[in-house]
Amino acid sequence: MKILYCGDVVGRPGRDAIKKNIPLIKDKYKPDAIVINGENAAHGFGLTPSICRDFFAVGADAITTGNHVFDQREIVPFLDTEKRIIRPLNYPEGTVGRGYTVLEFLNGKKLLVAQVMGRVFMEALDCPVRALESVLSKYTLGVNVDAILVDIHAEATSEKISFAHYFDGKVSAVLGTHTHVPTADECILKKGTAFQCDVGMCGDYNSVLGFEEETPMTRLLKKYPSERLIPSKGEGTLCATLVETDDKTGLAQKIERIKVCCL
Repeated sequence: MKILYCGDVVGRPGRDAIKKNIPLIKDKYKPDAIVINGENAAHGFGLTPSICRDFFAVGADAITTGNHVFDQREIVPFLDTEKRIIRPLNYPEGTVGRGYTVLEFLNGKKLLVAQVMGRVFMEALDCPVRALESVLSKYTLGVNVDAILVDIHAEATSEKISFAHYFDGKVSAVLGTHTHVPTADECILKKGTAFQCDVGMCGDYNSVLGFEEETPMTRLLKKYPSERLIPSKGEGTLCATLVETDDKTGLAQKIERIKVCCL
């Protein structure tokens, strides 16, 4: 199975990069599944039902989120009704939405997509390891699902790496998001799990993580809260990672970084 995972979409430049480039990527790589992190799609903070529909229309099979999942209030009821959108699994029990989904395709293949949020320099959520272990007690790679993709939405590289090694051989891929910077450490771990610390973002890279430079620079220099961050308005770049799995075991055979600039 070929799984394409697109990094955090930031504002309109990121949304435009998705709309313009997903059809081209589909023609070139022919992925079986496309998953998009919509964490910052709505003016940099969260996402809306209409943006989700746009992503589904262009070919997304599932949408992940992150720490900004609840920033747009209109998305809250949508999280319960639309099973293809997930929020971090390790939010407390009873939180609206779901932390994983199982996608079934026309060829009978099943892909489990799950997301956890790290706790180093992040919100104090439940343990991400225990949360994913609970899901894996119901689903086994190569038995009742053909592939398992896990997004770890986290700040610290050490936490992401430790998490990936813990689940090596139990999931197809552990791919990081949140820092908006694509890392060059893509690999397949000893027991067959594909890993990358951060997929990067879909947005304007001539910016500060997809946002206009003035506000971050003011915060850097003067150390006090300033106005709200504003997404940059330049051309967007799409950053994604493609993972190819073995049809029998569900373990990774190949991992590749993809970067497409909008010109």
